[in-house]
Amino acid sequence: MMRDHRKVSGSGVPGGDLLVASGPGIPRGVVIAAVELVERFSKSSGPGGQGVNTTDSRVELLYDVEDSTSLTQTQRARVGQALGQLVVVVAAEHRSQYRNRVAARDRLAAQLRSALAPPGPRRRATKPTRGSQTRRLAAKRRRGDTKGLRGRVRGED
Repeated sequence: MMRDHRKVSGSGVPGGDLLVASGPGIPRGVVIAAVELVERFSKSSGPGGQGVNTTDSRVELLYDVEDSTSLTQTQRARVGQALGQLVVVVAAEHRSQYRNRVAARDRLAAQLRSALAPPGPRRRATKPTRGSQTRRLAAKRRRGDTKGLRGRVRGED
């Protein structure tokens, strides 16, 4: 059974609003307005046959995080720190401009979703136990003794 990639990604139709699926840090998801996304098209390298030199199938999708009204101040700061103030996604792997537009939007949605996830819990520093310290020092002593036996052979006088 073939799945429709637009329904899986949740990014919607190219040219419309970008839907970022819910996840850690974004329980209800985020909708990026279409006016905040800029799409640029250019000629793509790679497969395409006779139309490769005439079709603008390569897609550049730009999203200005700093000027976005779709994100809260906290979300803008988090995305800006993770991805920078201007996010640029390029897609040129398909022969069709439409499929590259969908791929670029899916990629941007995935990047935003991972950037909006809150950082994990900080590692709590732990102190080595007294027993582990004793074992480590004993092993170091044994190793030093073994290496000390590797010295020059002394002649019997």
